[in-house]
Parts: sequence; structure tokens; C-alpha cells
Amino acid sequence: MGERRSSMEGLEVMVRNIFSDAFRGKDVLITGHTGFKGGWLALWLESLGAKVTGYSLDPPTEPSFFESVGLKEKVFHIKGDIRDLDHLTKVVAQQRPEYVFHLAAQPLVRRSYRIPIETFEVNVMGTLNVLESIRRSQSVMACLCITSDKCYENQEWVYAYRENDSMGGHDPYSASKGAAELAISSYRRSFLNPGCGSRLSISSARAGNVIGGGDWAEDRIIPDCVRAITSGKAIQIRNTQAIRPWQHVLDPLSGYLTLAARMGQEAERFSGAWNFGPLGANSITVERLVDDFIKEWGPGRREKASAHREVEPHEASILRLDCTKANSLLGWLPVYSISKSIKETASWYRAFYSGEANMYDFTIDQIKSYDAWSRKVVAESS
Repeated sequence: MGERRSSMEGLEVMVRNIFSDAFRGKDVLITGHTGFKGGWLALWLESLGAKVTGYSLDPPTEPSFFESVGLKEKVFHIKGDIRDLDHLTKVVAQQRPEYVFHLAAQPLVRRSYRIPIETFEVNVMGTLNVLESIRRSQSVMACLCITSDKCYENQEWVYAYRENDSMGGHDPYSASKGAAELAISSYRRSFLNPGCGSRLSISSARAGNVIGGGDWAEDRIIPDCVRAITSGKAIQIRNTQAIRPWQHVLDPLSGYLTLAARMGQEAERFSGAWNFGPLGANSITVERLVDDFIKEWGPGRREKASAHREVEPHEASILRLDCTKANSLLGWLPVYSISKSIKETASWYRAFYSGEANMYDFTIDQIKSYDAWSRKVVAESS
């Protein structure tokens, strides 16, 4: 039994770091690279030696992660809309990527109430355009579509959601992500599998509520904290007791990279849907997250947002992910605790607002620190 455990742990260490050389010299296309998560992923892949092409609209915020780290100088940047099938198909044909990471989206729940049609157009039809463009490609061998933990039909229960639970969604954003998952599943079963003569592997990935430096999106709690603190205002909190599965951006990205690397090796085995959520203890209330962020940052204060006359849009109060599949089949583990996630996030923003740091170098150092921390955690668990 002891011998078997030792061999399994050795396999886990190997699998956790399998993507280190998997992308070196490879052509990679990322949709949504001007966004927060897409930008971090593009930078990480560039640091791993990949030849990265980004296809996206202009950065959605000012400031932005894309501009702050000078990503335009590090990757081949193409301005494009995923709703434009002809343009996207031409880019895929010209760039001939071997790996595709699809992150372009309308990513905000509250905004989806204001622009529901556009949300469905981008998140569903945009995803279908990505799938169709790679279906026509002769170069792509693995495509990973990033959706959301909110794709699940949320029952507000305490149990964590597994990959085979029902898709759904109350708000337009969540429903659009559930619909995108159905579209991905349909293309995988109908066109993109070995039984249909395809060598392409296609998967979807669902993460929790991601935090990290460089996010300035509206209606997200950490950007709200940063905006309030840096302007000397109180942080406004709407749903103080809402529980979310918080995770540092590098944890799910390490899962995406690990999965994509395995998809490139064994297309059929690793196609499918995957959860990449945080450690169980990372599911805490919004109120506690804000308090801990203030403690890490330094000065700051919070207050309950005043009630408005109009009815507040529905937002889920609790949601957790079961990551047994990724743990068991990929050997992937989330490694950053909630305190470590908050510390790294606050550190990035302090460096940015100090004006003294080279944010490309600082961000690369955070990626290197994550890699070292990951190896340390796995080694200690052996």
C-alpha cells in the first residue's frame, strides 16, 4: 500500500508540472486576451515559450491588465469580435494554432440584466463561432472553452456541484453560460471526436470567483475595494453574507494549462467538462473577503450599500464546486489559501499604484512564486 501511495504521489508531481514544456514553441490562440483572466493566461503562456496570438476587442477597462503589463508587446495582438465568424475563421486559418483557449465573453452578471441579448450573442453565438472556426481548421488539436461555475442550475444547496449536474441559470449571464456548455457538448458529440474522424480534443472549464491583480471590472468586489480605497471612499457591499468560492487567478489557470497539455496528448480521454474550484476553506462570505482585504492593504473601511428604490437583480447566495474529477484524473490541486490569494492580490495592486514597479516583471515574479509554492505544497503533501 505504501509503495502504491508513493508512486501515485510521484505521478501527481509530474502531472502538476506537465505543462511546463508542453507549450514551448507551440502556436496558441487565446480569445479574450485583453481581459483579466485572458491576459494572465497569455502572459503565462508567453513565459512558457509559446507563440501566442490574441484575438479580442479593446481592453474593457481603463486601467487594464493588458495595458499595465505591456502585453501588446509580448503577443501577436489581433483586434476582433468573436461574433464575426468570417474574421475569426480567417485568423484561425492564417495563424494555424495548435491550441485554442476561448475566454472572450460578456463576463458580468449585473451587466447581463442591462444587455441580455448582447450577453447571449457573445457568450453563446460567440462560442459557437469559435467551435465552428476550429472545426474548419486543420491545425488545432486542443480547444479549451472557459465558461463559469454559474453555468449550473443553482439550487442554493450546501453541496458542491459536479460536472454532470444540470445546466441552468436565473440571470442572463448564468443562463448564457449554461447554454454555451450545451453548445460545446453538442459540437463535441456531433463533430469533434474520434468517432467523427476528428483528432481534435474539446473541453470546457468552470472556475469559481477569481481574484488577482489587474482586474478593474465593474461590480466585482475586489476592483470595487481597490477603487474605493485608492479614492479614500468607503467600500460599498451589497450582499454581505453571500458565499463565493474565491480563488486566485493562477489556481484555475494552472488547471487550464494542465488540462490542455493532457488534451494534446490524449484527445478522447481528456475531452469533456471540468471544474477548477478553490480549496473548500476558500468559500467565505463577501463581508469576510472585504475585511481581510482591508487588513492586508492597510487603510480602508466598508459599509453596507444603501437600499435603492428599484428591485436589485437576483444573485445567488451560495455556490461551490466539486473538483474531484480534476484532482483524480489530472492530478491538479488548488494550492493558494484564501489568505494567500488576498495577499498576492493586494500586493499586485499596491505595486501598480506605487508607480515604482515594472508590472510585467512583477507579474512574471508572481507566476514564478506560484509555481514554486505549488511544488512546495505538493512536496509537503507527499
